[in-house]
Amino acid sequence: MGICMIDFNLLVKYYPRLLQGVAVSLQIALVSCAIGAIIGTCLGIILSGNNKIAKFFAQAYVSIVRGTPMLIQITATYLLLKYAGFSISALWSATISIGINSGAYLSQTILTGITSVSKGQLEAAKTLGFTPAQTIRYIIFPQALRTVLPNLESEIVTLIKDSSLASFIGVYELSKQGDIIISQTFDAPTIYFAIGLMYLILTTLVTVLMNILNKKVHTHA
Repeated sequence: MGICMIDFNLLVKYYPRLLQGVAVSLQIALVSCAIGAIIGTCLGIILSGNNKIAKFFAQAYVSIVRGTPMLIQITATYLLLKYAGFSISALWSATISIGINSGAYLSQTILTGITSVSKGQLEAAKTLGFTPAQTIRYIIFPQALRTVLPNLESEIVTLIKDSSLASFIGVYELSKQGDIIISQTFDAPTIYFAIGLMYLILTTLVTVLMNILNKKVHTHA
């Protein structure tokens, strides 16, 4: 009975607009993940170091970001940038905000990867005259990557779904496009079916691709 509620002719008519929303959702997820990876790496290095002042601010950042809802963060970032006079689109404001949020979570994953490297290897690198940058690049990063990749897959999947929160500040991602179509057609079951299916396809593709990458990294390790 449920399948009879789906108007496939309506899906054929509106799928180009839904695909536009998919493109925006992917842009938000991938760019914010890149931002989060950069922030998370910096925070992970700081948290694994010995500078107490830097660690205090890094831990405060992580606690504040992880302890508040992402929706509030997106809205606050958008309003603060607007009131500060920065001419930035809602899309980029949301992407930056989600990236900042992602950085706090990825920092813990990266910290785990860094601390998984034995102290003996770090001492050996120091004995061989490696600089801190060389130690991170040649000793820590290759080993930490194997720990980080599975969690990075989960983070990208989460960001694809969380990109829907950008609709609250007027970003026309997938769920926003769906809401607009529903307001025009009054066929919520069909459109929500399509939105859910598209999110499922996106997250499944990410899982498959990241599993392939994970296997290649472990093969060449």
